[in-house]
Amino acid sequence: MITPGRPAYRALFCDLRTDQVVDSLPLTGVEFDDYIGKAGSLRATVPLPDQALAQRARTALQPGRTAVWLERGGEIWWGGILWTCTPTGDEQGRMTAEIQAGTFDSYLDHRILSSSLEGTNVDQFDLVRNVVDHIQAQPGGDIGIEYGPDVSGVTRSQKYAYTDVARVREILDGLAALQDGFEWRIHCYRDPVTARRVKRLQLGHPQIRVGAQDIVLDRPGPLLSYSLPSDATLQANIWVARGDSANRNQAADSVPTMSERKTAIAELDAGWPRLEGTSDHSSVSDRATLNSLADAELGRSRRPQIIPEAVIRLDGRMPPALLGATVRLRITDLWHPEGLSARFRVVGMTVSPPERAKAETAKLYLEGI
Repeated sequence: MITPGRPAYRALFCDLRTDQVVDSLPLTGVEFDDYIGKAGSLRATVPLPDQALAQRARTALQPGRTAVWLERGGEIWWGGILWTCTPTGDEQGRMTAEIQAGTFDSYLDHRILSSSLEGTNVDQFDLVRNVVDHIQAQPGGDIGIEYGPDVSGVTRSQKYAYTDVARVREILDGLAALQDGFEWRIHCYRDPVTARRVKRLQLGHPQIRVGAQDIVLDRPGPLLSYSLPSDATLQANIWVARGDSANRNQAADSVPTMSERKTAIAELDAGWPRLEGTSDHSSVSDRATLNSLADAELGRSRRPQIIPEAVIRLDGRMPPALLGATVRLRITDLWHPEGLSARFRVVGMTVSPPERAKAETAKLYLEGI
């Protein structure tokens, strides 16, 4: 995977709980992505040309207990957990192992609370940290997720019942989706002082933002291609959230709890047609919580969704910490003959490392500012 003139990628396979290196193996066909708001993934192939490398791979590639770190030029570009490994052999006798991994936040899809948990009038970031502390305090549950002392300034009271058997990721996503909520992810990087690999819970209110200056991408230039669609299929100016029934009497009819109907009056007055949206929250029966969820959903859905994408050429000037960064696209072409200069926040990216004649590129998923 080494391309002359470009930094080489190196994959480290470590024990998930201790982060002790087990091995470093060659990869081909690598593609990896990361996002704000959902888990990222890595897909690659480990070539197995001989018995020695095959034995090393069998030892290192243990789904569910192996951490995968991808380094580029000494910097951490991706970190996560190996979830699947599929050895394959073809008719010529050649063998490979196909692997798939998910970013470290995918671990939270595999954890539930070990007891009920409650917080009263505490900062919402403390609620998140309390949940993380809770799961990492259980035997075998500490994978080294760290966090800082940041606060959001928004206090909440929440109670999570053990009997709900909710996945921890569902709990954090549900909390983040409330009105005046936040964004979260697990940021992977190398500590500049100790050089150790870090899994840090990154929290941002209302958004995750990194970098003090815009990253300027020109076309013609490092901006190879782009798409700037407008999509009204998810637009709404009326929103209703439906929850679970508050009735615990099994002999009586079970009726879902409904939020108030939230309406963007100004948009109807401005001439927009009535566009209605709904959402279901099966584990929520509190009407105040449903109202908060409906307010948040309406806020996200009031304008046509614009989901820009930009494919850029990676070079040594591009940092690995792109998620949350602000980029400025400067485009002059047939659609924008007068020139476009627009700012966006990076909310996701897919990186294709160089192989043979293939250039190293990154597709950025953007959010308008």
